[in-house]
Amino acid sequence: MNPRDKPKSKISASRKLSLKMLLLARACEDLEKERQEREEEKVRYLGEKLPPLQMSGLSLEELKNLCKQLHSKIDIVDEERYDCEYKVSKHNKDIHELKLKVQDLGGKFKKPALRKVRVSADEMMRALLGSKHKGSMDLRANLKSVKKEDVKQDKVLTTEVGDWRKNVEAMSGMEGRKKMFDTGGAQ
Repeated sequence: MNPRDKPKSKISASRKLSLKMLLLARACEDLEKERQEREEEKVRYLGEKLPPLQMSGLSLEELKNLCKQLHSKIDIVDEERYDCEYKVSKHNKDIHELKLKVQDLGGKFKKPALRKVRVSADEMMRALLGSKHKGSMDLRANLKSVKKEDVKQDKVLTTEVGDWRKNVEAMSGMEGRKKMFDTGGAQ
């Protein structure tokens, strides 16, 4: 038997299709039943928490008392709603953290974009070594030194010493531009 050959199914295609149809019909019935149960639970809960109001034939004082009772009930419901929302948000955070842990363990973690942070060498060493890092690192001490005499000679060669007005007059117009490019390419 070749590994490319698929094993033949013991159930015929028509039988598979009829089983799928039965499963889908059963799932639809279960969903409808759940929806009806939720509606009944909602009606029952509202019936318990919100009895019908009897306002006919009440005096002004009785109406004020009724309003105060309703306001107190509203406050209680708002507190419960706030508590429930807080619990839901806390659970959502926990779920998110657990998902991240699962991704870490699975090795399929999407790396976030990192920001550029300017950190000095001392701060970096302190972060890496903690309290073991003593003193400051002078990174400039390890750099190659340049002789100052060579730099001064280069400056003298590149700049012409003289009256600045002559240079301005000589460089004005297109002829001056041409001279600048000619002298720049000759160096």
